[in-house]
Amino acid sequence: MDNFSADQHAAAVDQYIYDALELHDPLFEAGRERAHAAGLPQIEVSAAQGKFLKLLIELLGAQRVLEVGTLGGFSTSWMARAVGPQGQVVTCEFEPLHARIATENLRQADLEQRVQINVGAAANTLGELIAQGTEPFDVIFIDADKRNNVTYLELAMDLSHAGTLIIVDNVVRGGAILQEATDAETQDPDIRGIQQTYRWLAEDPRVDATALQTVGSKGWDGLAFARVL
Repeated sequence: MDNFSADQHAAAVDQYIYDALELHDPLFEAGRERAHAAGLPQIEVSAAQGKFLKLLIELLGAQRVLEVGTLGGFSTSWMARAVGPQGQVVTCEFEPLHARIATENLRQADLEQRVQINVGAAANTLGELIAQGTEPFDVIFIDADKRNNVTYLELAMDLSHAGTLIIVDNVVRGGAILQEATDAETQDPDIRGIQQTYRWLAEDPRVDATALQTVGSKGWDGLAFARVL
């Protein structure tokens, strides 16, 4: 392995963890392959990250989970398994094709009855949930277009209760968050959105937050965690 790059080493370790902890789930893996075959971006969480989300939800005893960014339903499936038959995952997806694939994947995994997929712009969906007086969520997982993270976080606060855990994915982006915004017009709006996410998490008195770097088959990235006070 001496000739491997750092990324290859990290991916190999991820594969070792995957095999050693027997994280392979035939139904979930079939769903991921179905999504890839349909042309969906291969940007879903890893199996180890999916299991991590599941364990967090179970540790909190969470029954209601909100997800922003369904994609093919891989993370959704892990979280739906975690909430149990009496729980619910409400997930937001902009692309109709992604929602259709996710629906089929959840059906094949016998989890469809635990999940409500809302198709359309997530900000609109979250606003509708607020207007409807939707019961607050125990865990909120934000994994969509990074440029709108702060919008999602602000809306998430109206869908939370004291103790809600908010998780934001992809908050390192291979170290690109170190970019200086010398020209706001030319900087990647998603990187700018992540930098704004950090400022929001640091400055909003309603949350207590941290972030952790991650490395593995998804490359060098990270997760932010915020507890609603």
